[in-house]
Amino acid sequence: MGHRRNYSPDRAGRTAMRYNEAYIHGNTVRKAYAEPRRHEPEEVLEQPKKKEVSAQVRKNRKQALHMNTAYTVFLAVATIATLAVCVWYLQLRFEGTSHVANISAMEQKLADLKEENTTRENSILDSVNLEVVRERALGLGMVHVDSDQIVTYQNPAGDYVKQYEEIPKSGVLE
Repeated sequence: MGHRRNYSPDRAGRTAMRYNEAYIHGNTVRKAYAEPRRHEPEEVLEQPKKKEVSAQVRKNRKQALHMNTAYTVFLAVATIATLAVCVWYLQLRFEGTSHVANISAMEQKLADLKEENTTRENSILDSVNLEVVRERALGLGMVHVDSDQIVTYQNPAGDYVKQYEEIPKSGVLE
């Protein structure tokens, strides 16, 4: 059975160990037991000599490190193909970016043209005064329509009529 340590505070608030009466001062705890010092060996041991490898092992190692011509050509072709795909991808990305910029510029131009069109349409509508047109027409000799000049008619064919001849007094087109 191992030794049991009992810790109890003394009058000054420090902790005392009962069986060896060691005090712990401050806020750091010191090691209760010192570790033994490690001794380095005084003599440097000789390293074992490398084992001599056989000729077959050396030959296999040399062949493993050697790349044959077909493998070198394959690696070169694969590298060139990878490089070509990367260049092609970058070109596509650049074209996409330029198309997006072009579309953005065209959308801005369209918005400007629509705004200009709306402004011109509003200025034309503001410049046309129907009262001025009426006064000019009456000044040129035009007169208001009389009720006997109005002919109502029925068009059985549709809503659109091109008048090539007089509308009959009955108002029915055949």
